[in-house]
Amino acid sequence: MTTIAKSTRLLSLDAFRGATIAAMILVNNPGSWDVAYPQLRHAAWHGWTMTDMIFPFFLWIMGIAMTFSFAKRKESGASSASLLTHALRRSAIIFALGIIVNGFPFGVGAPFSWSTLRIPGVLQRIAICYFVATVIYLYSRVTTQIFWSAALLIVYWAAMLLVPVPGYGAGLLNPVGNLCWYVDSHLLAGHTWIYAPAEGFDPEGLLSTIPAIATTLLGVLTGSWLRTERQPEEKTAWMFVAGLPLLLAAVISDMWLPINKNLWSSSYVLLMGGWALLCFGAFYWLIDVKKDGRWLLPFRVFGMNAIVLYVVSELLAITLDMITLHGTNGNPVSVHGIVYTEVFASWLSPANASLGYAILFDAVLFGLGWVMWKKQWFVKV
Repeated sequence: MTTIAKSTRLLSLDAFRGATIAAMILVNNPGSWDVAYPQLRHAAWHGWTMTDMIFPFFLWIMGIAMTFSFAKRKESGASSASLLTHALRRSAIIFALGIIVNGFPFGVGAPFSWSTLRIPGVLQRIAICYFVATVIYLYSRVTTQIFWSAALLIVYWAAMLLVPVPGYGAGLLNPVGNLCWYVDSHLLAGHTWIYAPAEGFDPEGLLSTIPAIATTLLGVLTGSWLRTERQPEEKTAWMFVAGLPLLLAAVISDMWLPINKNLWSSSYVLLMGGWALLCFGAFYWLIDVKKDGRWLLPFRVFGMNAIVLYVVSELLAITLDMITLHGTNGNPVSVHGIVYTEVFASWLSPANASLGYAILFDAVLFGLGWVMWKKQWFVKV
């Protein structure tokens, strides 16, 4: 029987989380969506880009972090019931932050209505996945967690292909007519993302949260593996060994249920789980095994206050779009527009100007993170 190591902090996990959040802020804040590089935008529907790797990576990272955090608390005498209460409180806070981001600035300088407020969102999905994965983790063994991961993916897969949608039939995977669209457009009518691929659909909607929970559980399983007493080199090797079959399974399953971030398809979960293992395996090898990750310090800065920096980035982006000044032609232009146009688009190609603005935005958030890092302000949400 494999023994479990005492809980220790993984510096590689902090760096990987930070890299993920930095990437999320980068792709969420281009100078112009119209000219951003394709790999810095989500795939329109089927298929995937590098941008589509970011959100599942964060859920996967959260799953790993859970195993270490809960182990540390249990070593201090915490019960499963107290940990569950903690998870419920934390999930509620994260969900509330998501609602605040969606509603900001709540009528100040912009129209607002509770009747059209988007309810789903990135933080809301994180909150739900965190709580459900906590319940499964606290009250089941690893073998049962494997079963839950597979069951969630299989049930979702079957529902998407076999459950008939009124007026469209079963198995339709277009933006309009798929089962996720039907559920969201009926149960969340008026409260979905206005920029979604189809009216009434939400990429962080209700039904597609089911496979997102499986993404989190894949992280939980990885965390359990990392907490064993095996040698770090062996842990690294097996992360690569496990990642490659997941990629192969994703490519094969794509023939029946296409890789699709908007639907969070089961094939997408497998693909991103495989990539997460390979990418994190590299971070783990460099930082925790070879002890050669000093150049990754900026990512650790982002990673230690990930949720806070993400929320600030969202509120800042909205504020920069909301505040207007007089442009060179005398017409009102947002601060975002002025910086993009005058600082970058005046001398760079459109795509590079858009990227330049995104990098500047990321750098500003890094500056905030650096101040918090130096002052040892680590906000635990």
